[in-house]
Amino acid sequence: MTKAILLIFASQMLLMSSDADRSRVVKRIRQSARVLEENRKDSNGMPDSMVEKAAGIIIVPGLKRAGFVVGAEFGKGVFAARTDNGWTAPCMIRVEGGGVGFMAGVGETDLVLLAMNDEAVKLLMRSGAKIGVDVMAAAGPVGRDSEADTTPVPASGLLSYSHARGVFAGVSLGGTTVRSDDDDNTLLYGRRVDESEILSGKVEPTADAEPLLSILRRYTEKAKP
Repeated sequence: MTKAILLIFASQMLLMSSDADRSRVVKRIRQSARVLEENRKDSNGMPDSMVEKAAGIIIVPGLKRAGFVVGAEFGKGVFAARTDNGWTAPCMIRVEGGGVGFMAGVGETDLVLLAMNDEAVKLLMRSGAKIGVDVMAAAGPVGRDSEADTTPVPASGLLSYSHARGVFAGVSLGGTTVRSDDDDNTLLYGRRVDESEILSGKVEPTADAEPLLSILRRYTEKAKP
């Protein structure tokens, strides 16, 4: 009887732990939506035209300064791609290593990467894609009224931004690795899924993704003639 009770208790603890872990994943999606919402309110944010025409977006909310100093794992975020049927469900990702000079003196920063073409999305989907090696990133222009047609986009198609203390700015990245967070994707979708499966639109988004996807759809609708 005692053994059975212990097994039940252990099972309940595992379920509680799993629920708590999933809640952290969902919170990250909401925080990513918050970054986009704040951009829509900031006249000096990322240009609307860039977000509207992006083929993919990575948002890593709340990077900690210590991570950049020691070069260890420093952030988790979301990656969504744009298909003929709209934006895909978010893929949970990890951002590791590298160096970002703008972090000096900043306690916490959001990182945003805009992939302006399908090739940039494919390069970022490579397992352990390294920015500055596999794909080059240029500091993105700021100013929400800037027009994509008159703003130069690098050949790589990848623009990078920081968002700290309510200010958006272009930022240069080097040696930063982006990879799928398979464990967090399993927590979110209830099964093991590949990054390519998610970002090709084969995985249905959960209700938890709606805060993020609704803002992305607003940008998309604005871009339609």
